[in-house]
Amino acid sequence: MRLFFVKDFLDLIFPRNCDLCGRTLFDYEKCLCSICAGTLPVTSYHLRSNDNDLTDKIRGLSDVGKAMAYLKFTKEGNSQRILHKLKYKNNPQLARELGLKYGRLLLESNYSGEWTLIVPVPLHPLKLKRRGYNQSEQFGLGISEALNIPLQNALERKKFTETQTKKSRLERMSNVDDVFQLCPALTIENHRIMLVDDVLTTGATMCACANVLLANKAKTVDLVTLAAGGK
Repeated sequence: MRLFFVKDFLDLIFPRNCDLCGRTLFDYEKCLCSICAGTLPVTSYHLRSNDNDLTDKIRGLSDVGKAMAYLKFTKEGNSQRILHKLKYKNNPQLARELGLKYGRLLLESNYSGEWTLIVPVPLHPLKLKRRGYNQSEQFGLGISEALNIPLQNALERKKFTETQTKKSRLERMSNVDDVFQLCPALTIENHRIMLVDDVLTTGATMCACANVLLANKAKTVDLVTLAAGGK
């Protein structure tokens, strides 16, 4: 009884608010209120994971299989606001909660047993230190919890790269050439890997990572992102 009183008191002094609209959250709501969670721009890529505009986009860049994204990216939309909060507003719990939601959706869509390992796209150590966490890793941890698949930080960046935001497709590919490597003393041989990132634009970064994993004898690599735009 005393614990409930303390919790009620703390909620009164430090109310928990929705990360998108600012409404006060109920006890059963974590980061998003039910209204915002229900209006997320969820895609249907998981229904055609081998043949969609994401697989078209990365064709020829890497020998990956599936490509999926939880949310449709639109400028000034909720997906862009979410990505902004993850990158600049210190909100790892939101990334993890969205990963958990997507993992449950994949589980409901018969993806159980599809992968044996989740690998996040890594941040450079300097960027990781500045941000405090890797949002792609947190998104992957949520999926890991839902699907009961281990997550491993199997990749590392060998060098710092400039932001990809204003670069062309060719410039993005050149910018990430020879950037990633498998962490020393790790093996991923014969693993069916889900490679996760926060956003897919041209696919250059994820394909560069996938190529490293495949070169190190991963059995398959599929791409899964929090958000992605169409053609």
